Amino acid sequence: MRIERIKLNNFRIYKGVNEIIFKNDSDKNISLIAGMNGFGKTTFLTSLIWSFYGGLMAQVEDKYRKDIKNTGGYDKFLQTLVNKNVVSDFEEGKTEKAILQVEVELVDVMIPSIPCRKVVIKRSYDFSTKEESLKILIDGHENQLTKEVGYEVFINDFILPREIAKFFFFDAEKIVSLAEAKSKSELRSLSKAYSEVLGIKKYEDLKINLTTLLTKLKRGGVSKVNKSKLDELIKIDKEFEELINLNLEKQVEIDNEIISIKQKADSIQEKLIREGNEVTLEELKEYKQEKEQLKKEHTEAKGELKKLLEIVPLVIAGDKFDALVNQVNLETKLKDKGLNQKSLIKELDNFSNELIKEFKSLKLDPKVNSQIFDTIEKLNSKKSQNPKSKSGEIILDYTDEESRSIIATFNYIKDSFDSQFKIIIKNERDTRQALTRVSNKIKQSEARKNNPLAQKLREEKETLSNKADALNIEKGTLLEEVSTWKTQKDSNKKVLSEYEKNYNLVALDKQKYEVTTLALEKLNVLTARIKEEKKYSLQKSVMLGLKKLMHKNNFISDVNVRIEDDVMDIDLIDKQNNVIDKDLLSKGEQQLYATALLKALVDESGINFPVFIDSPLQKFDKSHSSNVIEQFYPTISEQVVLFPLLEKELSQKEYEQLKPNLNGVYLIQNDSKGSSVVKCKIDNLFTKFNEQNYVFTN
Repeated sequence: MRIERIKLNNFRIYKGVNEIIFKNDSDKNISLIAGMNGFGKTTFLTSLIWSFYGGLMAQVEDKYRKDIKNTGGYDKFLQTLVNKNVVSDFEEGKTEKAILQVEVELVDVMIPSIPCRKVVIKRSYDFSTKEESLKILIDGHENQLTKEVGYEVFINDFILPREIAKFFFFDAEKIVSLAEAKSKSELRSLSKAYSEVLGIKKYEDLKINLTTLLTKLKRGGVSKVNKSKLDELIKIDKEFEELINLNLEKQVEIDNEIISIKQKADSIQEKLIREGNEVTLEELKEYKQEKEQLKKEHTEAKGELKKLLEIVPLVIAGDKFDALVNQVNLETKLKDKGLNQKSLIKELDNFSNELIKEFKSLKLDPKVNSQIFDTIEKLNSKKSQNPKSKSGEIILDYTDEESRSIIATFNYIKDSFDSQFKIIIKNERDTRQALTRVSNKIKQSEARKNNPLAQKLREEKETLSNKADALNIEKGTLLEEVSTWKTQKDSNKKVLSEYEKNYNLVALDKQKYEVTTLALEKLNVLTARIKEEKKYSLQKSVMLGLKKLMHKNNFISDVNVRIEDDVMDIDLIDKQNNVIDKDLLSKGEQQLYATALLKALVDESGINFPVFIDSPLQKFDKSHSSNVIEQFYPTISEQVVLFPLLEKELSQKEYEQLKPNLNGVYLIQNDSKGSSVVKCKIDNLFTKFNEQNYVFTN
């Protein structure tokens, strides 16, 4: 499938008709639409999402859901899509109509049972009547089948499912959300998209339908008395669901408000700095980071100094400590000698016993035997006597461990204590002084105390800080509240589940229930098997993509896809067989991982659809950019459209690397009337862009 033509008419910043025709060249799959910030690159992508999905675009990506909500609903959101100048002309009576329209023409579309050469999707909105319309033309004509299934369903089933659209229309900078997903809800949301891309979702949907049917069958045999109780439990479950959703929405609103307050506080801080001295906001942030680091280092230095101060009394003891160590060494030798004496006596006893036993077996004269035995006893008694050591006696009687500890401490004091103590003292003093200096810089960075404007700004900042604190407290209350509701909902769910188990199914419903249960069991086995197959295939594809894109050899040695219930997650394994924390990856590495995952998902999906990429190469270094240009863009799809900011997201050198695969290039121009798209020669794009940039900046 390939997009041959896109036509925008009065879509936001694009006033009037703007049409792009992509030529077909099987050897060159990349088209490039360049423009400066604010000229309409992201708007172009939004127009395509709207043309395909209309009001359902909220389900494509969270960004669109928030935009629709913030404008007060989809109807008001539609009004924001119409070019402002066109709306103004209409309201002033200069034009009779204010029509917004996006038209996309697709070729090489494979639709079962419908032979076709091209499909045209045309979505319009009339600002005057506030009506939206959608038309789908197959080879220039409306088709009865598309009308019967519904245009929205047709696009979702035969063109591109909205659940996976984010993988084909994406912001390269924001796609790192694939790598950053951590919470259960984020992973569950991504898993749904994975399921759709990998072809698993249809089985998941069937499981949900069968489970719903089982529930209906269980509830079908309930008596009138039990029906009342059942309805009550279902009602309670629904109420908890609504309360939880409302709570979560409030949390999102609070988070957005806190972000807004922080931005205002930063702006005030910047003004305070300007009132005080020449320190910039970024420099102040660096000072604060440096201060935190110095605090940590100073705490560590004080901890090390404290440990050494515990040894100082022993250093002061001097000769007395020497005497203690000498006594410990002496007692250790005496104990060793004592142990040797005991071992010798024991050996002599054993030898004597053996000797006596042998003499007895010889059957000598009893008188001779008696003399021999007496002699052996005398010798044993003589050896068993423990003569007092002339060299000293045991006074301290420390254990071996205590003795070793004292001797080790003595050796440490003698060999390295002095030099280490001086180093730590110096380190503590240096960090303390550095901490004082940076604290003074931070204080000096704020406005002078007697400056009325600075005082006013400081009060505003304090008000904002208090407001943020209050919002954080409110969010904490909401978190406690939602936790309680979730617990109560789970409890009610258990009662509801147990209640359903006790229903007596009528004979026919019982048969249906048994057949449905069996079908669900088989489907669970089938789904598990498909997931395992897709899991290994996806692992290989992601690993292959990472090897092609990353220049760090053996940084990632393996990829493991984990599937637990309805959650799918991907682990990156290092050469020590440890799981790599994706949060510790740099932004560039996260984007590389997300890019490799995206490539794997598109390959595994088998869906042939163009890929549109906003802000390409944003976080990549030169080496990674080269890999992406040579290994990723030419192979991800038969048609790739890039929306770069030249010089920043795509340098002239990188553009030269891209040239062999370029199909066509376009430049977004902007003036007082709005933006427009013009076609450029491939060799002339940067010249045109630099001319535009010069005019714009001057």
